[in-house]
Amino acid sequence: MFGLFKKKSKKDKLYEAYKKLTKDAHSLSSTNRKLSDQKVYEAEEIMKQIETLK
Repeated sequence: MFGLFKKKSKKDKLYEAYKKLTKDAHSLSSTNRKLSDQKVYEAEEIMKQIETLK
């Protein structure tokens, strides 16, 4: 209730994008391997950004 109007930090937004990309990569791994690999690469780049924020 108290965090209702709290803005998300850049780190939180990056974590959400990372989770979404890894989920998409997993679902694509059985149908389109090339696109799945691209999603994994994008997720790794986001993880690098998260590490630089720490």
